[in-house]
Amino acid sequence: MPSLLPENLLVALIVMPFLGILAIILSGQDRWARRFALASSLLSLVLSLGIWAAFDASEPGMQFVTRAAWMPTFNIEFAIGIDGLSVLLVLLTAILTPLAVLASWTSIKTKLRAYLGLILLVEGAMLLVFTAMDAFLFFMVWEVTMVPMYFMIVVWGGPKRIAAGLKFVLYSLTGSLLGLLGLYLHTGHTFDIQAMAAATVSEEAQGWIFLALFLGFAIKLPMVPFHSWLPDAHSEAPTAGSVILAGVLLKLGGYGFLRLCLPILPEASAEYSQYILWASIAAILYGGCLALAQSDLKKLIAYSSISHMGFVTLGIFAFNEAGIQGAVMQMFTHGVTTGALFLAAGMLYDRTHDRRIASYGGLHGPMPRFAVFFCMFSVAAFALPGTANFVGEFLVLVGTSYANLLMVVLAMGGIVLAASYMLWTFQRLILGSPATPMAASLRDMTPRETATLLPLAMIVFAAGVFPVPLLETMQVTVAHIVDQAAQVARLTLPGG
Repeated sequence: MPSLLPENLLVALIVMPFLGILAIILSGQDRWARRFALASSLLSLVLSLGIWAAFDASEPGMQFVTRAAWMPTFNIEFAIGIDGLSVLLVLLTAILTPLAVLASWTSIKTKLRAYLGLILLVEGAMLLVFTAMDAFLFFMVWEVTMVPMYFMIVVWGGPKRIAAGLKFVLYSLTGSLLGLLGLYLHTGHTFDIQAMAAATVSEEAQGWIFLALFLGFAIKLPMVPFHSWLPDAHSEAPTAGSVILAGVLLKLGGYGFLRLCLPILPEASAEYSQYILWASIAAILYGGCLALAQSDLKKLIAYSSISHMGFVTLGIFAFNEAGIQGAVMQMFTHGVTTGALFLAAGMLYDRTHDRRIASYGGLHGPMPRFAVFFCMFSVAAFALPGTANFVGEFLVLVGTSYANLLMVVLAMGGIVLAASYMLWTFQRLILGSPATPMAASLRDMTPRETATLLPLAMIVFAAGVFPVPLLETMQVTVAHIVDQAAQVARLTLPGG
């Protein structure tokens, strides 16, 4: 029985969002749909915490494994499991989903049951991506995540929602199907990700397969110059859509690099690493400069995500434990911090239907609780020491220092830019005098809104002061990934 417990926990976690969707369909009334959606997402959170508690951090392999024959003719299985990398992203998904439901409690006025069902659908799909041990299952649910996000944007989004939704779909459809087929053909006609990692792929084949996979992962991340879909999608999406998109969906690209590219295609990953490292530096600086120029609050947060995700690829392709640990930590903490900033932006938009920063000012007076939370997440966004983001970015810089010290200096320029645009935004939004009579009369956060932001604030400072539980969870898995790829990387990256 003890050996079956982890398997049952993981299966229950995967099934829970879909049970919530069924309950919403049968509910018949919006008030019950809200309760079922929140209950389902909270149960998923409890299960994910149970899995994290039962996870053996000293074991590098997959745990909580469940396998079932699916399409045996093509060696395709329904195979799920987690390791130290995926368990943190599963936990992040489970944390943000109930908060997205709470953020939609009163703001969504039409088709509420459909909206809540889409939130749970994208949660279930993301959980499957992060736990998939079969490459066919991985890419299938990878594409499924696009569907609920598209409908959330075009049905409940802003005035330019149709164009933003279409751009999101067209970019997302530029996936990695050719890379998947290449892996299947060159790794012994298997879709088992562990078997693929153990197979030998020629250097020439690795190069072409890597480029095909890279395109899909770079778009999802998003890396410059594949990023142009992101600001429009964020600015037009409803609050819950922005939280899920920035908090979790962007992490699918980084996860793909770590799950498929580095273990299965180490030579190609090392060969192209220098180009990706410099592209990461460009994203950090370019995203920061564009964020500094924004007058729209949601677009500012969206462009800041481009900059922050540049640290993720910078750490991944540093090919050392410090860099990759920092990248995984950055994925987790960026999801928490940016999710919180989008929740805060949504609270203002629900009151005013205005995203322009210049329309506010002086919010410390009418909204003191909001001002405190926004200050917390603003300083966390530029990685102030003592916040969770500092840990990830510091480790990325340590890992990058083995590759190129100039890159470290330039990346630190991105941190200066982040401090500039976040402090300037805080000054224009919170300090001074209200810019309009409307801003002076806004009501402060409700208990529900406080309950939405409080858990994220606790995580930001708890993980910033004591990050050991998160780092220990991933340490052995990251070391295993580095062992698979670092010998090749050392031939390419100085000091790697």
